[in-house]
Amino acid sequence: MTKPSPDTELIARNKRARHDYEVLETFEAGLVLQGTEVKSLRNGKANLGDAYGIVKDGELWLINLHIAPYEKGSAWNHEATRTRKLLLHASEIRRLIGAVERKGLTIVPLEMRFRRGRAKVVLALGRGKKLHDKRADLKEKDAKRDVARALRSSR
Repeated sequence: MTKPSPDTELIARNKRARHDYEVLETFEAGLVLQGTEVKSLRNGKANLGDAYGIVKDGELWLINLHIAPYEKGSAWNHEATRTRKLLLHASEIRRLIGAVERKGLTIVPLEMRFRRGRAKVVLALGRGKKLHDKRADLKEKDAKRDVARALRSSR
């Protein structure tokens, strides 16, 4: 994954994604949004926890992305968990479609951010982890933390 540049503003991050999925490849995609959705995102009102990507009619869609209704949106407010279209290059879409259909992988959103004023979603092509893989990752993370703590206290 690329490092965020100074013109990037983080909106939301899916912390469970890297725990539940083995990330194989990442993509940055645009989103088709309504006006009140953008205003709500500017206020940081997004939740990626239950979101996932699907392929329908040769296009990619993001399901269950929760963007809270804009407080001042009145009658023109958006539906909070509507299906949103993802914008990618055709070659990236073909690659994702092939991976999802042939290899049984999942499209998982990792984070949302504004990049040069446009809302973007960082998507991961992931394989679901088994319980023993999750436990091994937690043990490894704990061991690294203990080593870092020991090095810090020995100074």
